[in-house]
Amino acid sequence: MVIGQTTAVLVAGLVLDLKVPFALCFSLIALSAWLNVLIGLAFGGQRMAREGEATAQIAFDTLQLAGMLYLTGGIVNPFSLLLIAPVTLAAATLPARFAVTIGALAVAACLVLTFFFLPVPYPPSAGPGPTPGGLTLMTIVLARILGIALTGAYAWQAATESARMELALNVTETVLAREQRLSALGALAAAAAHELGTPLATISVVAREMVRNAPDEQTREDAELMIGQAARCREILARLTEMPEAKDAVHERISLTQLVHEVIEPHMIHGIRVEAVVNGPPGDSAPDIWRRAEILHALTTIVENAVDFARAEVIVVARFDARAVVIEVRDDGPGFSPEILAKLGEPYVTSRPGAEGSRTGHIGMGLGFFIAKTLLERTGASVDFKNGRRGGAVVAARWPRSALEAPAIIGASEL
Repeated sequence: MVIGQTTAVLVAGLVLDLKVPFALCFSLIALSAWLNVLIGLAFGGQRMAREGEATAQIAFDTLQLAGMLYLTGGIVNPFSLLLIAPVTLAAATLPARFAVTIGALAVAACLVLTFFFLPVPYPPSAGPGPTPGGLTLMTIVLARILGIALTGAYAWQAATESARMELALNVTETVLAREQRLSALGALAAAAAHELGTPLATISVVAREMVRNAPDEQTREDAELMIGQAARCREILARLTEMPEAKDAVHERISLTQLVHEVIEPHMIHGIRVEAVVNGPPGDSAPDIWRRAEILHALTTIVENAVDFARAEVIVVARFDARAVVIEVRDDGPGFSPEILAKLGEPYVTSRPGAEGSRTGHIGMGLGFFIAKTLLERTGASVDFKNGRRGGAVVAARWPRSALEAPAIIGASEL
């Protein structure tokens, strides 16, 4: 701003030959420059200005600009349009109450500059300067005030939506990180089960020898207890390895049929009939796909929402062909209302009842569909929300088959 004002004053005075009050103008410019230097020295760039400090700085810039306009023609100076700039900055970066304060200050400056200003003396060769009539002057003032109000409101709305979107994305990242940690825990459990198998077998062998050679009944009972506990440990480890999630070609794959059943399993306890159907070309078996935490979490969230709104049933339909895999979640509820349907997939859009009216006990915050849609799109899916022809809501995710299908394991038929 300092460089811009200096350039404007020099051009007006030296090029356009206007009788600009250089001493007063450069005094205000120097004041602004010194303030910037003092702020830089005081904070050293080590921290961001607090809200009150930032408001004070923007207010000073507004008053300094108003002083420059006072010295150079007042509100009729074309550069009075720049009074919009500090208001826009405040609306985009500060809370509403501070932004309104800056806006009111800018409007007050416009009104004061309408009646109080120093006219710019034009050179004799140019004749008397322009003196706008009352209607023209009122139009200029009104244009400036409307510009301040509308631009500030637009900047505030854009900043608010940006903050909401950033918060929603942060929530999405948190959910995905949690799912990935759970997946890592599954891999750790599988590795632990594998590593503990040998020590437990050794303990069992030694315990049997102790039973066979026990010198007394108490020792025999203790050894038999060790055998029983070792067997129990093996059973626990066997359950841990039933659905391992280790990062290898076997454990990271799941059939499409297994996927949809795993998605609906947590929701078969709420008195709603939840079914999974897998359809494909005749004679073709459902493909194996990569087990991905994003897909499991997103589809589970969508099914949970369908269960909350369904009257009697929820159906998850998985279709596949040579080119694509489609998974649809259908319910027989009231469907999406028009105002909700137009905004689904955006953060903080919900019509879910509170926990007391929800079958699953989930309180709607308007982030479920946003997170689910974001996670599915990250896996290469296109997501569509609509109402079914016979009523109810339909959420469909479509992937290119190559994006999901896990390649066949060489030698799998021999295992």
